[in-house]
Parts: sequence; structure tokens; C-alpha cells
Amino acid sequence: MYENVHEPLLPRRDFIRRLLWHLLIAFVVLGGSLLIGWVGYAVLAHLSPVDAFVNAAMILGGMGPVDPLENDAAKWFAGIYALYAGVIFLVSVSVIVAPVLHRILHSLHLDTPDDSRSS
Repeated sequence: MYENVHEPLLPRRDFIRRLLWHLLIAFVVLGGSLLIGWVGYAVLAHLSPVDAFVNAAMILGGMGPVDPLENDAAKWFAGIYALYAGVIFLVSVSVIVAPVLHRILHSLHLDTPDDSRSS
């Protein structure tokens, strides 16, 4: 997927395209996760659509639930969703940062004309 150490640095236009592609993937994953939480809170906790959205967004953002949960099914869902949301947050950040980090590391390890003569 990425160029290796023996290939030249990706042109800036292609790098921006790659970065936008990674951003799109991360936003789709986050949007899907938000939808899962939204539906889960609406169905299991019997919250209004707006309250369900707020609770799902707050947990996905790492802040915690807003409304108290009345039944065990909603509490189980909230606990599992919170664990899931923590992992999804880390995965999303990793997907966004990966091309930038790769570009930095690749630029540090490029072969220069002086390197090829010394071998």
C-alpha cells in the first residue's frame, strides 16, 4: 500500500489524496460507530433520538453518558459500547496519522546519491 525505502517519496498531490482517503475511512468508521450507539441507546435505553445521539456521541468522544440508564440491557449495551468506542477512537486516530508518520519516516530513510556510492 505504501512505497518502500527504495522508492522515491510520493509526490505531494498523491500524498494529499492518500491522506484524504484515510480521513474518509476514519470518518466512515466513526459515523458507523455513532450510528450503532445512536440506535442502541434509542432501542435499549428507550431514549429520544436526540438524547440517544448525545449519549452515543459523548461516549464515542470519551466523555461518558449523559442520561441515567434504567434497565440492565441498556447498562450492558453502554458498557460494551464504551469499550468498543475506546478502541474505535484509537483505530481512527491511527488510520489518520499513519500516512503522515509514514511520510516522515520515509523521508528520513531515502537513499541519496552519496549513500549509493559508499556501498
